[in-house]
Amino acid sequence: MSGDAEKLRNIISLDSELNKLQDLDVLLERILHEARRVLNADAGSIYISDGENLTINYAQNDTLQAQLPEGEKLIYSVFTIPINKKTISGYAAATGKPVNIPDVYRIPKSAPYGFNPHYDHVSGYKSTSMLAIPLSTNHGDILGVIQVINKQDDNGNVIAFDSEDEIVVTHFAANATVALQRAQMTRAILLRMIMMAELRDPKETGPHVNRVAGYAVEIYERWAKNRGVPHEEIERTKDNLRMAAMLHDVGKVAISDMILKKPGRFSEDEYEIMKSHTLQGARLFVNKQSEFDELAQLVALNHHENWDGTGYPGHIDLETGEPLETDADGNPIGKQGEEIPLFGRIVAIADVYDALMSKRVYKAAWTEEDTLAEMRRMAGSKFDPELVDVFFKVLPNIKTIANKYKDPDEIYQGSDKTA
Repeated sequence: MSGDAEKLRNIISLDSELNKLQDLDVLLERILHEARRVLNADAGSIYISDGENLTINYAQNDTLQAQLPEGEKLIYSVFTIPINKKTISGYAAATGKPVNIPDVYRIPKSAPYGFNPHYDHVSGYKSTSMLAIPLSTNHGDILGVIQVINKQDDNGNVIAFDSEDEIVVTHFAANATVALQRAQMTRAILLRMIMMAELRDPKETGPHVNRVAGYAVEIYERWAKNRGVPHEEIERTKDNLRMAAMLHDVGKVAISDMILKKPGRFSEDEYEIMKSHTLQGARLFVNKQSEFDELAQLVALNHHENWDGTGYPGHIDLETGEPLETDADGNPIGKQGEEIPLFGRIVAIADVYDALMSKRVYKAAWTEEDTLAEMRRMAGSKFDPELVDVFFKVLPNIKTIANKYKDPDEIYQGSDKTA
């Protein structure tokens, strides 16, 4: 079988794999990885269209990744560029046509687009060959752009992408676009559920839940790799966990506005009602149809349990809400240590970190120094100490996610550093 036929066979086999992924971010990361793998490209980026702009969602670079300590991920800048003909990725989006450049440092002056070498200078990496392919729907709408960089031959030498590569990755992009549309629809449905919660509790915003979900996935992925969890299981769990973590507080839709929006401290009775949002959220997933439902229920029910057993709702019957184990006062005994499901322990860390770092109508954002000190202080009491150690190891990735999903008044408009 020829090399090109082998590439096409790989692309076809990927169709079903991509269609198994439901979460938008997990899918985008996988699309970029597989496009690079099929073309043997050393690096690449994937951009998503947002009105008149492209926003970078993921960047990968095997050469720079190899220079990092084991387990760490490449950190990339989050920025937007206009959809116009002045940049390589912008041109691909504006025209709906692929852009294939043998050497970005030798682009003819007659070309409408140019290459900004800023990222190369900052990172010490030299981009040479580049292929940008638009992600276009059947109706001609541009969802984004895949940009692959530095194709390598069997000896690791950088070579140009050829016309066959364009055909292969264009076919891949067409199939990826179908999966992308479905994932965007799924994300929109989840965000509508979040908007219902936001109507009741202004803290439950789209950026907040996207950050918490992103942090949770980073923590889980590093923990799982440390434990030797198989790659296939990690990828499947990431997909479900990210969506489940977005819905961690969805049970707040069942709580009265008089409690949710109360400006002062809760009374003891009000606090008990407030705590029931964990049970109410878990009950939404009682008739479990999938692994996602299982994870969503675990996260909703357990993300306020504390490592030392002082959290809530504790050992209760999910159907009746009645305690299964009680203390001397008849209150449910909190789950403790590893009695708390892993995904509840992970989302607890992600949720508290984001809450401390975020500005609210009733408080200013904490400084990073104070927030990190508090996270360390709560290891062994509120949080699983092993997971707190993992949290600090993936902190650079968490900061990238925080920048990617900023609150609306903090959005940064940058320049095209890689295109």
